[in-house]
Amino acid sequence: ISGYSLVVQARDSGTPPLSSSVTVNVDISDVNDNSPVFTPANYTAVIQENKPVGTSILQLVVTDKDSFHNGPPFTFTILTGNEEEEFTLDPHGILRSAVIFKHMVSTEYVLCVQAKDSGKPQQVSHTYVQVRVIEESIHKPTAIPLEIFIVTMEDDFPGGVIGKIHATDQDVYDVLTYTLKSEQKSLFKVNSHDGKIIALGGLDNGKYVLNVSVSDGRFQVPIDVVVHVEQLLQEMLQNTVTIRFENVSPEDFVGLHMHGFRRTLRNAVLSQKQDSLHIISIQPVAGSSQLDMLFAVQMHSGGFYKPAYLIQKLTNARRHLENVIRISAILEKNCSGLDCQEQHCEQSLSIDSHSLMTYSTARISFVCPRFYRNVRCMC
Repeated sequence: ISGYSLVVQARDSGTPPLSSSVTVNVDISDVNDNSPVFTPANYTAVIQENKPVGTSILQLVVTDKDSFHNGPPFTFTILTGNEEEEFTLDPHGILRSAVIFKHMVSTEYVLCVQAKDSGKPQQVSHTYVQVRVIEESIHKPTAIPLEIFIVTMEDDFPGGVIGKIHATDQDVYDVLTYTLKSEQKSLFKVNSHDGKIIALGGLDNGKYVLNVSVSDGRFQVPIDVVVHVEQLLQEMLQNTVTIRFENVSPEDFVGLHMHGFRRTLRNAVLSQKQDSLHIISIQPVAGSSQLDMLFAVQMHSGGFYKPAYLIQKLTNARRHLENVIRISAILEKNCSGLDCQEQHCEQSLSIDSHSLMTYSTARISFVCPRFYRNVRCMC
C-alpha cells in the first residue's frame, strides 16, 4: 500500500451541532531496505584468446525490490581479481576485455563484483565472476545446404519465416552468427542468432539464390540457400487431385519422401516430359495421422489435365507409388458423406493465402497455403 486517504470530521457541542470535514492524505515512503540481487547469484563465462580489446564477455543482471528511486541505476565495481586492469565493467553491467588475452599466460580469472543501488543509504551486493580463457577456434563451422519451396497465390504472399539454417561447430564455446548480403535484404532477412530465414511480402514467381554465410568469429563459411517461389493460378486449383497418405507427418514427408515421391509421381502422371507437376499444398487431416497432398499437372501446350484423367493414371500406378510411401486413398469421391439424393454434389476448393504453413527440416523447407474443401448440393 503506497498511501491512505482519510476524511476527518470535527463537530461542536452546540444546538444544532455544526461540523466540518477535511481530507488527510498519508503517503508511505519507501525505505531502501533491500539490497540489489544478482541473477544468477554467481557467473561463469569464457573468452577466446586473441579477441580484440572491448569484446563483450557477459551481461550482469541485477534487480531490486525497492521502489524505482531506491533501485536503479546501479553502480558496478570490480573489487578484486582485476589488479592488472584486464577487464572493464560499464554502467550497464557489461563486462568487457581490456587486453588481448593469451591462453598460455593465464587460463582463469575470478572477479569479485559489487553492485550498489541509488537509495539512501545505499545498499550493496556482491557476486563472483569466473572467466575462463580458451584457445581460439580451430574448426570451421559446417552448414547443411537448404532448399526452400514456397507456394503462394498470385501477388499475395504475406511473408514470414520460411526455413532455418542448420549449422554446427566442433569448437564447444563458439557462437555462430549468420549474415545475408545487403543487396538481398529487400526481399529476405536472416536472423543473425538462430539462422531463421524470413521472406518479406510480395515475392515474384521464380528462383532466388541467397548469399548467406555463417561465422564463428574467426572462420566464415558460405551456405547454399535456394528459394523457389511458385504462384498458384485459379485454373490450377480447379484441376487439383488429392492423394492421402497414411501415418506420416508433414515434416517427415517433406524431409524423407517429397523428392522421391515427386520423381515417381512425375513418371506416373506426366504424358510428356515437358509437362509440369505442381505440388500445391500438404496438410494434416484433422483428428488422424493422415496427410493430404494437393497437386495439379500443367500441359506443355497450355491448360491443365482434368482430375479424372489424373486419377486414372494414379490408380494404374498406385502399387509403384506405394514403393515410396503408403497411400491411404486417392480422393476420387470428393463429396462422400454428403447425401444430395436427386441433386448434384459439387465441391469447391478454397485457399487461405494469408494462412501459410511452414514445414521445415534441415535440408528442405516447404511453405504452402492452408486449404479448405467446401461441398454443397446443387439443383
